[in-house]
Amino acid sequence: MPPQGWLDIHGHFYLPQAPGEAEALAESFRAACFMVSRPVTWEVESILRYNDWANVQMQMLSYIPQSSLEKLKEANTYAASLVSKYPSRFGLLAALPTDDPELCLSEIKRTTSTFAIPADGFAVTTVYKGVGLGDPRLEPVWDVLNSRKAVVHIHPNAYAAPTNGRPSPLIEVAFDTARTVVDMLYNGVFRRYSNIKFVLAHCGGVLPVLSGRLALLGTEEWVPNPNEITRKEIEEQLGRFYVDTAATAKTGLQPAVKMVGLENVVYGADCGAPCSIEQTMEENRKDIMDFEAQNDIPRGTILANGWKLFPQAAARVTANDV
Repeated sequence: MPPQGWLDIHGHFYLPQAPGEAEALAESFRAACFMVSRPVTWEVESILRYNDWANVQMQMLSYIPQSSLEKLKEANTYAASLVSKYPSRFGLLAALPTDDPELCLSEIKRTTSTFAIPADGFAVTTVYKGVGLGDPRLEPVWDVLNSRKAVVHIHPNAYAAPTNGRPSPLIEVAFDTARTVVDMLYNGVFRRYSNIKFVLAHCGGVLPVLSGRLALLGTEEWVPNPNEITRKEIEEQLGRFYVDTAATAKTGLQPAVKMVGLENVVYGADCGAPCSIEQTMEENRKDIMDFEAQNDIPRGTILANGWKLFPQAAARVTANDV
């Protein structure tokens, strides 16, 4: 039996901040048309209080990397310290610097062999320092993650420039996810590395809605297809994804379930991100429960789906309950 309580696969955090850093971060958001009204902060105690209230037993922490490798490594180390302090409440999806394969491999090794509790999985962003996940230079990284049968959470590029005066997290992230996944598909990433359990944020963005179009038209002669990906492969590879429910459940669950099946939908709250507040996270959580009720799905099915991805994290919870 999986642990009781929700597993939230989609939680963000910030490093402890020096005086003035929180307001400077807020200013950088506002410059990108992300109109936050207060300093951007993150405190572990407030996250735990919310998770207790929301019946979230464990939250996977992931850091959305910016330009600094040092910050990325520092963030992974900090998150690992929280996992060690709260082993039944937090897990770590270690951020990877996917612009540089050698640095990626080094960080995979560091976060799985030197931390007291190894990383539970890995977090990547669709585009990092101009390099997309479909870039052929990342082949050695996928090869190692494939050998590990790793869980890899794909998050859209939250730092993309605004479009039409609106911040990218409003709608552009959904298209960013689809563009990147389609690029990886045609580049043969999912064909060669089928042991990786890829999890797409936000119900897969617009990909589930477009999956039928992709299958219908994606192998027509007018579509460049150098790896000769077949229609059967398109359908099978899209169906193998996992998707999380972050901020998209109301209209995203139905097409996501049609693409990947109910068993591959896992709970995600987008907790810790400045675009999420308790009210929006709670509305999204209610949408999940309503979806289950309206479709005769046993209550709590989606909350339990994520545990099978993280058996070591589930074991930490069980050990803590003994």
